[in-house]
Amino acid sequence: MIEVALATFIFIALLMAGVPVAFAIIAGTVVGLFVLGSLPMEALTQQSVSPLSDYSMLAIPFFILTAELLFSGTLGRQVIGLATRVVGRFRGGVGMTNVLTNVAFSGISGSAVADATGIGKVVIPWTKKIGYSAGYGAAVNASSSVLGVIIPPSIPMILFAAASGVSVAAVFNAGIGPGILMAGLLLFGCWFVAVREGFPRIRAKLTPKRFLIDLLFATPAIIIPVILIRVVLFTGIATVTEVAVLAVVYAVAVRVLLYHDLNTSQLIKIIVNSAAASAVVLLLIMFSSALAWLLTIQEAPQSLAAFMTENFQSRTTVILAIVLILLLTGMFLDMAPAILLLTPVLLPLATAVEMDPVHLGLIMVTTLAIGLYTPPFGTTLYISASIGKVSVIETTKALWPFYLLAGLVVIIVAFFPQWVGVI
Repeated sequence: MIEVALATFIFIALLMAGVPVAFAIIAGTVVGLFVLGSLPMEALTQQSVSPLSDYSMLAIPFFILTAELLFSGTLGRQVIGLATRVVGRFRGGVGMTNVLTNVAFSGISGSAVADATGIGKVVIPWTKKIGYSAGYGAAVNASSSVLGVIIPPSIPMILFAAASGVSVAAVFNAGIGPGILMAGLLLFGCWFVAVREGFPRIRAKLTPKRFLIDLLFATPAIIIPVILIRVVLFTGIATVTEVAVLAVVYAVAVRVLLYHDLNTSQLIKIIVNSAAASAVVLLLIMFSSALAWLLTIQEAPQSLAAFMTENFQSRTTVILAIVLILLLTGMFLDMAPAILLLTPVLLPLATAVEMDPVHLGLIMVTTLAIGLYTPPFGTTLYISASIGKVSVIETTKALWPFYLLAGLVVIIVAFFPQWVGVI
């Protein structure tokens, strides 16, 4: 087990030194494999490339491309306009607008980072302009953008399905309830904080005619998750990869035929940006899989499962330990490598306490999502603070109510999964 300990130490040391996550992972893996000495280095290449041969992995770049196509056009503004008219007149309405917009786009992107960036660039400056604090705007954006990884389609859910061998459709289906619960609690949080701080209302007039017009123009975004995900995927008409390709075709058609706001140069730029974003994710998948393979051949997952089942006397304490491990990991590691590294470690433990693998997947996704807006390495936290031109410390202070609400979602998913339809 010295190889595992050394690989983990190298990985953590490089990560704390500021080395990009992917390179920290592969460096630790190379050192561990070198010390092991009984396997050729060629095996490292094979294990790195192997996960990318999974057909479902093709869905990731296509979902990223779909999000880029729709965020950069008129449709994004139409969705924000509709959300504003629906909840703008309530206290905290500007925050609620951010939440509802993220709900709409969560069915398109599958990525919290894409949502935090695309929606944040529009909503956070507007939040500051109408009198809300910059910390509040950044906090709402950082926390609500994680709806993109909880409400299907979700890139982390695809990664979990690939790592665990469960059905992508089953994980997607289980994520609907937790996603709705998270969205509802975030809406409550926006209202609560706005009332406590005395933030102003938005004077957004809502008339039946104006509402129908906004709804008509925002419908192309709303029906993507309804038609492509709920109907096409869950009925078995198409696989998750085919659904992702259909979403891209649909997004291009909407931009060209309905909004007339996409030309060749814009399309080329969008494809290049999407390719760069996809490359980052796929590189993390490759190197994380290599480290997970090293842990597996050294039987680290089985050892952890045996240790925890011997030392924790009940299923409840084991689940609590899993949640704490995920919370701690999420603070330092992005979701993609965390899921790929921890799934083979935690799956034997879940099996030992007779936990459904889909249930484990939802615990992992909802818990690790909190790490996206938690210091010291929260991705959506830094993105939102940067867009709002506010310090990370101030944003973190404004996030405390949202941390508590997210924690409540994790507790419900972990210990009362039947309440939200996970099992």
